[in-house]
Amino acid sequence: MHRTPATVPPLVRAKAESFGDPGLAWLDGLDDLIAEMEQLWSITVGQPISGGTSSYVAHARTADGQDAVLKLALPHFWASHEIQRLEQAAGRGYARLLAYHPDRNAMLIEALGPSLSELAWPPEQLIRTVCATLRQAWRVEPSEAPAQTGNSKAQDLAALIDRAWKGLDRPCSKEVIDTALRYAERRQGAYSEEQCVAVHGDPHSGNAMQVRSPRPGAESGFVYVDPEPFVAEPAYDLGIVLRDWTEEFLNGSTRSLARHRCGLLAEHSGLDGDAIWEWGFLERVATGLYVLEFGAAWGQEHLDVAERLV
Repeated sequence: MHRTPATVPPLVRAKAESFGDPGLAWLDGLDDLIAEMEQLWSITVGQPISGGTSSYVAHARTADGQDAVLKLALPHFWASHEIQRLEQAAGRGYARLLAYHPDRNAMLIEALGPSLSELAWPPEQLIRTVCATLRQAWRVEPSEAPAQTGNSKAQDLAALIDRAWKGLDRPCSKEVIDTALRYAERRQGAYSEEQCVAVHGDPHSGNAMQVRSPRPGAESGFVYVDPEPFVAEPAYDLGIVLRDWTEEFLNGSTRSLARHRCGLLAEHSGLDGDAIWEWGFLERVATGLYVLEFGAAWGQEHLDVAERLV
């Protein structure tokens, strides 16, 4: 059967190319990989799904007519940890994993409804739902060999920020960078293995998807996709949530609005607001710089918000 070549989102393509030969080989072989998974899992792959940053994602249909989602991750070590997390979770707080091929970084995942980011809910309703969904996700047992810890994550973010800020010819103030590096040092100092959970790693509202019908493990009505799992204090995940609302923060009273949202996250989770704030600022700056390196202009908006928060 003739197939239209897969359309790879620009950011995914840029990331693949940054991996050198393995990434270029992945791009060249993507159409053959899709065909291979179709045959292996008796599925028909349809239109791609936009919004991914590290994978090719597309609608699929099984042989018995059920909707599903095919995810083909870039050749990086996170994919194996993602597969392991989804398998361990067995649908509790996460999308159900229907099939996987670790050697191909390939996953077949249950079809879900819209994401929280698409529903335009009031912030407090969104935060309440996010916290309920994350509480379910945090019940998954941490891996005996996690990808990293909150301590090493803070170190890695600090190194990324220092490198990218200089490499991009300083796209934000030194005050922003100094604040982010200070927060990284504080989160390192606060690291405690006893307080760690199996964090999702990237639980922004676009990764919280509505289940199509009620089921165990999705009592909030939502589950998470695209984990970048490791072990850390749970405030890390809520810092990622606080990284959202960039457009609102730019168009409002930035600091007071961000502090209010942080307070809601602390209230509905029972976690320390300062830890949420510090992880949120650190991740906002790191994300802004990281995506700017790949040519994504929206990274500057993250940095513009950070300027108003220092």
